[in-house]
Amino acid sequence: MTLQNRCMPDGSLAADPARGMFTGNRGGRFHDPATKELRWRHWTNRRWICCLTDFRGRSRQVMGNGYTEIFFLDEVTALAAGHRPCFECRNRDAKSFARAFVEGNPEAGNSADEMDRLIHAERRLTSGARPQALSAIDLPGLPDGVMVEAAGRFYALKGRRALAWSFSGYGSPMPLGDLIRSAVTLVTPKPVVKALKAGYEPVWHTSALQPQSAQ
Repeated sequence: MTLQNRCMPDGSLAADPARGMFTGNRGGRFHDPATKELRWRHWTNRRWICCLTDFRGRSRQVMGNGYTEIFFLDEVTALAAGHRPCFECRNRDAKSFARAFVEGNPEAGNSADEMDRLIHAERRLTSGARPQALSAIDLPGLPDGVMVEAAGRFYALKGRRALAWSFSGYGSPMPLGDLIRSAVTLVTPKPVVKALKAGYEPVWHTSALQPQSAQ
């Protein structure tokens, strides 16, 4: 049975057999343990985290009686959905993210709660706000690791190129100008964009690291 726990860049969840590099949660359980089906709300609180799939030999029954496990293609996908690194299993990354987050968002102070509050207000899935439209001028100024949407598809920006996202990996890089043929909107929450711009380097799926020329 393929469970509905694979996360898309906009935070929505779907069933797909491809495996992800990271797991995570949204503060608790929002599935039915008996049927393993999701309930009407796809989070329990604003503390959304991104975790290692293997940590200290711990084992869990996925979508059992505990919290609802979510799986991500990579950290770029998790950040786009509004998740941040876990301070327990990814402590070094979490501290690095927090430093960059505060540099980009000084109003956050040095508080995980404040980070979660600012991110939650900008998540595609929770904010209810109209997605920010991007122009041809905006795209080159965005840092690597930002996700955008164009013509119903998600793209990750890397090296001033756009990589089409899927549950199993990224497509070949394409020029940013090709995206402007249709409306382009920002997916990654703006406070996270500022953290990426301040220097946080997320973990990419291996398909994004292959030396490929733009198509």
